Amino acid sequence: MPFSFSPKDSSFYPLFAASADNLVTATEVLGEFIHDHARRAELAVKLRDLEHVGDQATHAIFRALNTSFVTPFDRDDIYNLASYLDDVMDAIEAAADLVILTGLGTLPAEMAQQASLLQRCAQTTAEAMPRLKTLKDLSDYWIEVNRLENEADKLYRRLLSRLYSGEFDALEILKLKEVADQLEEAADHFEHVANVVETIAVKES
Repeated sequence: MPFSFSPKDSSFYPLFAASADNLVTATEVLGEFIHDHARRAELAVKLRDLEHVGDQATHAIFRALNTSFVTPFDRDDIYNLASYLDDVMDAIEAAADLVILTGLGTLPAEMAQQASLLQRCAQTTAEAMPRLKTLKDLSDYWIEVNRLENEADKLYRRLLSRLYSGEFDALEILKLKEVADQLEEAADHFEHVANVVETIAVKES
């Protein structure tokens, strides 16, 4: 790792950890949202609140980035890491919002499985964020997230196959696919987060 005479700003580490912890909460709420039809409106509000919390964490990272003379790792990587964490939250909130706006009722079981995979991605990511400070023991993290994202891809394709099987009418297919797309995007963004962490680890090794 390159030696520097200038102290590096360490404020980023707790901000990344807070952003990831917020995603753990959000994915748990998403799971409840999918299963608990009666509380969907209430849980959608909770997800919007969590999205605002995520935005605040992202903006705090950007402010720190703009005011720090020496950053703990590459500025572009810090920006990308914060942005992808924020993108996960945005996709989760969008999925719930679409369910409410389109008036969907019972959702396919595959969507509950998508939410479960997102919970596992979030937990794995949150456990990894504190290790950014040392950049040690992180390879298991990005390998696992990549595995989970591959699983999410397969699940998404199975869901599409079911949507086009004739079980659903045309309008419902459109509504459900919009939601499924957002959940798939959330999984993709978790992988993007992991890829940035891997890039940071390689650069700083």
